[in-house]
Amino acid sequence: MTDKLSTYRRGSSEERIDLATRLGKSFSSLSPGLDRDYFIKCLEETVNIGDPRDLELDEAVRLCVAAHRGSGEE
Repeated sequence: MTDKLSTYRRGSSEERIDLATRLGKSFSSLSPGLDRDYFIKCLEETVNIGDPRDLELDEAVRLCVAAHRGSGEE
């Protein structure tokens, strides 16, 4: 989780889906909306916006969780 988000960008589709699945399993107890599909979408949007070179993967996950909570979907 301390890898840079740019490393995620270079990962294969299978690796990205695997990560999103594991995140969904971990975070769905906080909110059912924090599932695999949510993390796939959120991480893809995060990696494609701006220059994520210095952003670590764990920071991106925290941003995704905060964005979900901020949307009122809990």
